[in-house]
Amino acid sequence: NVPVYPPEVERVHAVDPAVVGRKLAAKRIAASKVPIDFVGLDGQQIPLPNASCDTALSTYTLCTIPDPGRALAEVFRVLKPGGTFHFVEHGLAPDAEVVRKQHKYEPLNKRLAGGCHLTREHWALLEAAGFELDRRTAEYGKGPKPYAFHYIGMARKPA
Repeated sequence: NVPVYPPEVERVHAVDPAVVGRKLAAKRIAASKVPIDFVGLDGQQIPLPNASCDTALSTYTLCTIPDPGRALAEVFRVLKPGGTFHFVEHGLAPDAEVVRKQHKYEPLNKRLAGGCHLTREHWALLEAAGFELDRRTAEYGKGPKPYAFHYIGMARKPA
């Protein structure tokens, strides 16, 4: 995401549960015009004040965090009223046969893909955390269906 931050972005407080991901992004982070600091690994305790952030972004992070409900509660806490949360995540598909395969493959997938869960239903998680869903798309991307169902959207903390 680093190369495409708009000019309005002043600072990024990053959470990344995958140490490998941080290593892979190191060159882009070093070259970034936007200051980036890491504030945690799993998002379950973000050391920032309440209502201190305008926007939060999650790119294939909620699917790997051990407790996504707790992480979303932290995102909700640090967002200002009216703040937005943009996301793209792997998750539970709508088709019964694909869901069966997702449950079957998930234990191995978690071990091979940095803890990535295939069976999380992100709309319910976001709503349970108090977010209002402004934009939402759920669709299959490229690749085998059990691994390729994505939740994409924007949620808002009520003003």
